[in-house]
Amino acid sequence: MNLGNLNVILKSFPSFRFKQAEEAIYKNLISNWNESNLPKELKELLSKECPLEIKAELLKSKDGKTYKALINLEDENAIETVLMRHKDDRNTVCVSSQVGCALGCDFCATGKSGFKRNLTSGEIIEQVLFFARFLKKEGQAITNVVFMGMGEPLLNYDEVIRAIKIINDKNKFNIGARKISVSTVGIIEGIKKLTKEPLQINLALSLHAPDDKLRNELMPINNKYPLKKILSTIKEYIARTNRKVMIEYLMLENINDYPEQAVQLAELLNNNLESLYFVNLISYNPTGIYKPSRSERIEKFKENLEKCGVDAIQRYRYGVDIKGACGQLAGKRRTK
Repeated sequence: MNLGNLNVILKSFPSFRFKQAEEAIYKNLISNWNESNLPKELKELLSKECPLEIKAELLKSKDGKTYKALINLEDENAIETVLMRHKDDRNTVCVSSQVGCALGCDFCATGKSGFKRNLTSGEIIEQVLFFARFLKKEGQAITNVVFMGMGEPLLNYDEVIRAIKIINDKNKFNIGARKISVSTVGIIEGIKKLTKEPLQINLALSLHAPDDKLRNELMPINNKYPLKKILSTIKEYIARTNRKVMIEYLMLENINDYPEQAVQLAELLNNNLESLYFVNLISYNPTGIYKPSRSERIEKFKENLEKCGVDAIQRYRYGVDIKGACGQLAGKRRTK
């Protein structure tokens, strides 16, 4: 599937044909041009030059709350996208922004696979389309999109922003900006650019440690972007956008889940961020050497944060039985 061909193919046709084609893709969510109301000869041309088929393998978790798709790209690379279904009828799609990742975080399956290339905005949109079509069959729709899959979104800034504008476009997916979230390890230059964007999207910071020493071990990128520099940039982002920032904290057993580390994390945040942030405690989906923190330990960590005046929530762990953590399925296929 290559949506980038659409402009080129329809260049010589009346402009209304382009609008019809876009409506068929994004509104009607067709998977074959024969399902559109375009003229026969144009259907044939588009079927040949811009096919809409998305080649993917789909896995479903035992509880039915999570679906994971391994999408095969034109160059034979593969990326992952995940659908998370919530009790309140929200349907959140987690998308990838790169093939692999160059950051090498110690707990991440994607990082262990290395970096291949950035995704185009069309390849990002392909992931959203896949689950939009899937949900349409059940009379449902995507309500939220999060850039928390394979890769670092702010290292593919331009293509990610292009994709976000398509997701937000009222004539396309029409998903509100406040329902779109971008997660970063703390790429300062990218955060500063995002600060200037006229988009009210959400920003999430993958922190995962309360001090530089531990974060350097878990996330080598911290050597380039240490905590105080990142948090200073986040503080500026909050001041200029008045948007609340989510601090993501992956709970790793006997690594970053001690009570004193909760106090240390609270002090770090309270001393560097004045307001408009909260901590999301994430139960780890095992990918190798680390184990997830026990539920009672996460609860205690949360209590200690709240005692220190930090708002915190605990996130449900999705898709453990289908290798729900980003990069696990693609890595497994490469190994085979």
